[in-house]
Amino acid sequence: MKQNISHFFESFLSKDSLFKNKKVLQSNYTPESILHREEQIQQIASILAPILRNEKPSNIFIYGKTGTGKTVSVKYTVKNLEEIAFKNNVPLKVIYINCKLKKVSDTEYRLIAQLASELGKSVPATGLPTDEVYKIFFSAIDSKNQLVLLILDEIDQLAKKAGDAVLYNLTRINEELKNSQLSLIGISNDLMFADNLDPRVKSSLSEEEILFPPYNAIQIQDILRERAKLAFKENVIAQGVIEKCSAYAAREYGDARRALELLRVAGEIAERSGSDKVLLDHIDMAEEKLERERVLDAVKNQPKQFQAILYSLIYLSKRNKLVFYTGDIYEVYKKICDIISLRPLTQRRVSDIIGELDMLGIIHARIISKGRYGRTREITLATSKDITNKMETMLKASLGIKSD
Repeated sequence: MKQNISHFFESFLSKDSLFKNKKVLQSNYTPESILHREEQIQQIASILAPILRNEKPSNIFIYGKTGTGKTVSVKYTVKNLEEIAFKNNVPLKVIYINCKLKKVSDTEYRLIAQLASELGKSVPATGLPTDEVYKIFFSAIDSKNQLVLLILDEIDQLAKKAGDAVLYNLTRINEELKNSQLSLIGISNDLMFADNLDPRVKSSLSEEEILFPPYNAIQIQDILRERAKLAFKENVIAQGVIEKCSAYAAREYGDARRALELLRVAGEIAERSGSDKVLLDHIDMAEEKLERERVLDAVKNQPKQFQAILYSLIYLSKRNKLVFYTGDIYEVYKKICDIISLRPLTQRRVSDIIGELDMLGIIHARIISKGRYGRTREITLATSKDITNKMETMLKASLGIKSD
């Protein structure tokens, strides 16, 4: 077996790669130019420009759906700002935090400890009162004259996990500082996030708001063509591949990040199959693979209540119910809760979670009127049989449900 594996690796090295630079298709790559986001980049730059005069800029709240160029536009603008600030001896410190990452911002303590660490102060992972961690952070930030630009990506995840209090404290921090100032850039995929904040936090955080609209199919094609030139060797991309990739992404609400990921995975599949080109079939295979991974990852990381509701949906579908309603799901869900000793949520909350499942693309939910009996949702599963079976196995293991 060892000899076979060694031979495989040697053979792999002897083959020419289809890729020239795969990194340009990854989500953390910042290109030299950003297509179709000139207006938004100019807005961000105009708001941040006072930093170059040692003046505190307004806080910015940036929102739009996934893959609309929010993060890459902010990073691109701030990178250019840092270069000019450095040339002109402007004391600017930029801190970027992805709030979705575990053990970084899942509690107020961890976030402030991470910020202190970014400023050179060591804070133990646990053990100190939160007030003490804030003092360490304040001391670190105010230790010299500087302007700190704090970018909180997926800021809605921070509020969900740690609450509004941490955002309130961060937006009010300048009242406590003597030598330095802090400005915030909050980035969110949740279009309604700011509306659900404490009004005091909302007014402080959203001094300036910038909306990133979805890309259309033509814009995504432009982005893919530019990146494909850098990512792949010449004549590797077959005719129609870019168009098909962008069509898939446009269907997903103009998600350019997904389009780039789709093209990368298609290239990897083409290489593994021994093809010298990325073909239309490879896009279909990549789409199926990514869809499966996306859905299963989303389900795996959800709370038990969410999983119990989804399992109830799958349970109904397995009993030849192609279409079912909120009331049907709630009755099964209550029985599942009883089996696994979980306290049932109200039917209204279950209805909210069904809405989340619809947003994730796991189900199709259509609101229908029943006249004087009110409204309900007509629900169907949107996943393939293969993905549904994998979800069922995962949910049974997570919820501790024995097989039938």
